[in-house]
Amino acid sequence: MRKENSSNAINGKQLRGDCGTAYTLSLIGGRWKPSILWRLLDGKLRYNELKKSITGISERVLVLQLRELENDHLVKRIVYPEVPPRVEYELTPLGWSMESMLQHISDWGTMHREDAIARQASKEKTVAAMADKG
Repeated sequence: MRKENSSNAINGKQLRGDCGTAYTLSLIGGRWKPSILWRLLDGKLRYNELKKSITGISERVLVLQLRELENDHLVKRIVYPEVPPRVEYELTPLGWSMESMLQHISDWGTMHREDAIARQASKEKTVAAMADKG
C-alpha cells in the first residue's frame, strides 16, 4: 500500500488530475489489467475461465487486479446465490467504453512487435559476433 502523503503519491494525483493519458494509464496500466479487460470483451467469464485464459497470472494477482478494476468501475462482479457459489465478471458500461482504445493498442502492438523482435535478434547477433572476436 502506498503512503497517501508521500511526494510520489501527491505528484501522481496531480498528474492524473491534469493529464487524460496519465489518468487512463493509471486505470489500465500494468502487466495484467489490459489482458483482463481484453478477455472480458468477449463477454462474461467465471473466475477460473479468466485465470485459464491468461497464461502466467497468479491467483493472488488476478484477484487484486479484478478488485482494482471493480473499484474503478470498469468491471462488475456478479455473485449468483447458488450452491456452490458462482461468480462471473463482466465489463461495465465504462469498461465497454474502452473497447476501441484497447483495439487500437492491440493493433499498434501487433504492428510493432515484429520490428522489436527483429531489433532484439539483430542486437543479440551483434553481441555474439563481438564475443566470438574477443
